[in-house]
Amino acid sequence: MRTPLAARVGREFLASCEKIRVGRLRVVTPEGTRHDFGEEGPEAEIEIHDWAAVTAMAARGDIGFGEAYVAGLWDSPSIEAVTTVALRNLDTLGGFAYPSTWSRLGLLFVDRVLRANSKRGASRNIRAHYDVGNDFYALWLDPTMTYSSALFGEGDDLEAAQKRKYRRILSRLSDGESVLEIGCGWGGFAEAAVAEGRRVTGITISPSQKAWAERRLGPPAEIRLEDYRQTRGTFDNIVSIEMIEAVGERYWPAYFRTLARRLREGGRAVVQAITVSDAYFPIYRKGSDYIRHHTFPGGMLLSNGVIAAEARRAGLAVADSFAFGAHYARTCRTWAARLAAAAPRIRAMGRTDAFLRSWQFYLEICAASFATGQTDVVQVEL
Repeated sequence: MRTPLAARVGREFLASCEKIRVGRLRVVTPEGTRHDFGEEGPEAEIEIHDWAAVTAMAARGDIGFGEAYVAGLWDSPSIEAVTTVALRNLDTLGGFAYPSTWSRLGLLFVDRVLRANSKRGASRNIRAHYDVGNDFYALWLDPTMTYSSALFGEGDDLEAAQKRKYRRILSRLSDGESVLEIGCGWGGFAEAAVAEGRRVTGITISPSQKAWAERRLGPPAEIRLEDYRQTRGTFDNIVSIEMIEAVGERYWPAYFRTLARRLREGGRAVVQAITVSDAYFPIYRKGSDYIRHHTFPGGMLLSNGVIAAEARRAGLAVADSFAFGAHYARTCRTWAARLAAAAPRIRAMGRTDAFLRSWQFYLEICAASFATGQTDVVQVEL
């Protein structure tokens, strides 16, 4: 039964959709009524199964939007397309894109205080995402087991594009042999570096990643179960690929101090990071979103300006920054398609539909975010 509150919020939602100016959105209501909104541009369709999906958006913004999808309250032929239209029309859909004031304060308390990335908290937060099973990731990542943006060249499939990304990073390092990799994942970069004759020390706080990387690499690389704040020694080069997003604002100074202290004189550090724009960062910093709340608890993105400022405080300087956000949109799109294709095997592993829907939602909203420029990815040289 549609409650009076749901009826009112539903009317407000449809009225907001009337203001869409970029792209087209078809909304199918629980009653089966079709509403078409918008003009020229990207096209999307959302089928609302229960008006509770809209009340969730009104209360919790994109977090409620994602939670409602995971709960099966709405569906779409393309989550990426729906998100793209929403991002292109944030000025008109803002009331349903951001959490209410009281929800936002509660979410901030959870994200910044209860999930802070202290050494113990970081281990807990990372395990929540990465220790869901190596077999799960192997079903939809490429054979290099790389979980970061690829760099596509003409004719590249995902595996070739991931190897291209690694070659670019290696080409930016100094001639010194020793490399510290902060956040080594399943060992994809370490494998590429060892093949080039480098001596790699990789650190991770995920036991399942460490076990996989050690089986894969053997003696040429040393893989440690270690927090970056505990690492000792100095290295000719440091590489950190999309690990900084999990550090959290409170610990950014510690992260950059680690880079400065562990890098030998004349060495080079390359940090691959997902970013938001300098203009958007103050707004982003004060809020929360589905990914920070559910996918990467305790995480937070930086902007280029913030990276430069934090590096400067640690005595480092940005020598170069290479942006390739469109490649991340393609990477996420490829992952989402591979995940969907692997759904029967993932269910056979005992995973629920809610688990699958949460991952599908996450990958597709990321594809939209990179495609629209809401987020970017950069390789920063220090």
